[in-house]
Amino acid sequence: MDDTSNLAFMKFGIGQPVPRNEDPMLLKGLGRYTDDVNVPGQVYAVMVRSPHAHGTIRAIDTAEAKAMPGVLGVYVWEDLAKAGIGMTKAPTMIPNRDGSPVKLKPRPALASGKVRYVGEAVACVIAATIAQAKDAAEAVVLDIDPLRAVTGIAEAIAPGAPLLHDEAPGNILLDFHYGDSAAVAAAFLASFGSMFFLTRERASRAADRLCSIRRWSRRATVRSPAPMTAASNVGSSITPRSAMTGGRR
Repeated sequence: MDDTSNLAFMKFGIGQPVPRNEDPMLLKGLGRYTDDVNVPGQVYAVMVRSPHAHGTIRAIDTAEAKAMPGVLGVYVWEDLAKAGIGMTKAPTMIPNRDGSPVKLKPRPALASGKVRYVGEAVACVIAATIAQAKDAAEAVVLDIDPLRAVTGIAEAIAPGAPLLHDEAPGNILLDFHYGDSAAVAAAFLASFGSMFFLTRERASRAADRLCSIRRWSRRATVRSPAPMTAASNVGSSITPRSAMTGGRR
């Protein structure tokens, strides 16, 4: 048999070159980023971020930052809510394997009540220059009561783990499954034989020693957002209607 006639050895074969459409533009210095956008009267935003992985927000003191030179405004979630800025909704609502909806509520643009990861945006500083915005951001005082945090998936779903979202018991937002597991297993069994499909119990009886390997892949994710930035055209105050132009970082 001529293996070259098999698609597995051609377009979709392991090791085949994958054309990258964006590379020529970037290598020639023709890429366009948000920092390349400059308009008259442009101002800058810097986020004040949480230093804690998990904690209750007790207070955010923005008085000193608001009084600093060049600062046009310092906003927390309550300010956005009063201005009519809504929460961010998930673009797709993938159901659980049992058909129930995903346990995911709309998220605020700035942390409200709690912080749930290091670097979560808590306040936003707007100033005439990037330097002034950064200086004012450092003057914002956060009073956060740290809560217990875990960093591993197994620890997060273990009994007694700290709960991030009240609406997601056990820290499980989504139990996702796609396809027919039995049909896939049967197909592999027919192709490669039963040696690849020993159950843990059968394997433990057949082998003197049984080893398992735990591997975590960042690529195995239901949805992974790309990092984006935006340039916003707003009036003299925060309004729900703002013209946005965005670009990749």
